[in-house]
Amino acid sequence: MTDLPCAHHHQPAGQWTGQSASVALDYEARFMRRKRLVTDAGWPFMVDLPGATSLNHGDALVLDDGRLVMVQAAAEPVLVVRGDLARLAWHIGNRHTPCQIGADHLVIRADHVLEGMLRQLGADLTRAEAPFTPEGGAYGRGRTMGHSHGHAHEQDHAHGHDHDHAHHHHHGHSHAARTPS
Repeated sequence: MTDLPCAHHHQPAGQWTGQSASVALDYEARFMRRKRLVTDAGWPFMVDLPGATSLNHGDALVLDDGRLVMVQAAAEPVLVVRGDLARLAWHIGNRHTPCQIGADHLVIRADHVLEGMLRQLGADLTRAEAPFTPEGGAYGRGRTMGHSHGHAHEQDHAHGHDHDHAHHHHHGHSHAARTPS
């Protein structure tokens, strides 16, 4: 057991008031179940949520002593993408990559493989350090999980495989064209 205050649940952004402190977490760190964190004020606390949870910028962790800790999206390495946004967004989405959508740009987490692909597609890319707050999964909540190849992209190696791939899903119905009767 620990004597640290503990958060067993959270409140979504906009549904709470009265913050005591905040904690800045990057995109990956905002997906958690159990973790020890330290607030910007320097006091430690535990998070012990009922299940793995995707926390969003502005959510609050509710401590058992009543204090609220606001979750902030920390700055992290990102790529700001400009160009033919519809086409570029399609290619990003085809790789199941989380994406933040702005009026005149897209933002993805820095990734040298995606950077190369986007440059080949004619994107104008800018590397930046910024909070990353991508669109949620279906219906605006949850996460869009990235496409994994079973290895970290930070390693210096050749991929030796193409990132284009077909998706085969069975939905229990036919996609064959119907003839009007």
